Amino acid sequence: MPGAALEVAGLEVAYGSVPVLRGIDLRVDSGSFVALLGASGCGKTTLLRAISGFVQVNAGRVLANGRDITHQPPDKRGMAMVFQSYALWPHMTTAQNIGYGLKLRGQSRDAIAKRVNEILAMLKLQGLGERMVTQLSGGQRQRVALGRALAINPDILLLDEPLSNLDARIREEVRHEIKALQQKLGITAIHVTHDREEAMVMADRIVVMDAGNIAQQGAPEDVYNRPVSAFVAGFMGAGNAIRLEARPSGNGLRIAAGPDNSAADVTKPALGPGIDASYAGPVIAHFRSEAAILSAASDAPDGALVLRGRIAQASYPGGHYRYGVSVGDLNVIVDSGQRLNVGAAVGVRLPVEALHLFPADGRANQQSFKQAS
Repeated sequence: MPGAALEVAGLEVAYGSVPVLRGIDLRVDSGSFVALLGASGCGKTTLLRAISGFVQVNAGRVLANGRDITHQPPDKRGMAMVFQSYALWPHMTTAQNIGYGLKLRGQSRDAIAKRVNEILAMLKLQGLGERMVTQLSGGQRQRVALGRALAINPDILLLDEPLSNLDARIREEVRHEIKALQQKLGITAIHVTHDREEAMVMADRIVVMDAGNIAQQGAPEDVYNRPVSAFVAGFMGAGNAIRLEARPSGNGLRIAAGPDNSAADVTKPALGPGIDASYAGPVIAHFRSEAAILSAASDAPDGALVLRGRIAQASYPGGHYRYGVSVGDLNVIVDSGQRLNVGAAVGVRLPVEALHLFPADGRANQQSFKQAS
C-alpha cells in the first residue's frame, strides 16, 4: 500500500460560532488524485484551504508525509495551489508568472529559464512565454496557473475548482490534460469540484462532502454504484426517488404492488445501509434517468419494477429524448431513444440492479457519516 502523502485527523474549522468542518478524517495516498466533491457550502473548499494553511483550524491535525504541518504557514507545507480565479500577475508575461515561485526561492536566472521552458513545453505553451497573460485565452491562462504551481515541484498539488471559468469544450480538454500530467509526474493531487462528471473522470478516489462531514469516500465506481445514503445516491446522479412498500422475501425484499407500480423482488446488492432481508416497511428507491426503460403501460414487468405513468414533458438534449413522466403525484426523469408524445401512457421499467433502496425514515442518511470511511 502506498504511503500517505497527507493525513487529516479530527479536523474542525468554524467561522465564528458557525461550524464548517466537523471532525474530518482523511488519508491521501502518495501519487493519488483525490476529488473533494460536494455542493456549495458543504465545506470542501474550507477543507482544501485548511490543508494548504490559508484557514486556521480549531481542532485536529494535518500531516504531510508524516510531518505535522497543522500550524505551519502555507509556504512551508510543500504544496502549491491552483486557484479558481487563476490569480496570475496581469503585469507579467507568461514566463514571468510561471517562474515567479522560483524567483521567490532565490533560484538563478538560468535555472529559472530552464525550468520555465520545460513547463511551457509540458503544457503546450511554446511560443507564448513573452506574451502578457492578459492576451491569453481562458484555457491558456489556466495552463499558466497550473505551470506556476508545477514549476516549484510541490509534494502536493491543490486545485480549487480550477476549471469552472472555462467553457464546456475547453474544460473537458483541460481536465484530461491535468489528469495526464498528474499521472506522468506521479504527483499527489487534491481537487475541489462541484461537478460530478469532472470528479469521476479525473480522480482515483472521490470524497463526497455534506454539511461539513464526509458522506462517503471511495473509488469512483464504488461511490457511483454503491452509495451509502440517499444523499449520496442523489448527488451521484440517482436523483429520481419514489416511495414504495417492502417486506422480507427470501434473501432480499419483495416490493409490494401499488396503485402506480408493479411488484418486484429486490436482491441484496440493491439494498442500501439500514436495510437487510428482514426489513419491512416503506423504502425510498433511487434510480438514474438513463437506467429506466420506457415501454407500453400494459407490458408485463418481466422481473423488473415497473412504474405506470404518463409523459408530462419532453425535450431533446441531444442523442436521446428526455421525458418528465408523471407517476402518481411524482415526476420522474427518464432518458430514451424513442420519440413519444406528451400525454402518452407509459411504463417506466426499472431493472432491480439499477435501484438504490434506503429506509424512508432517513436512517441511512444518519448512519452514512459513520460508514463513510
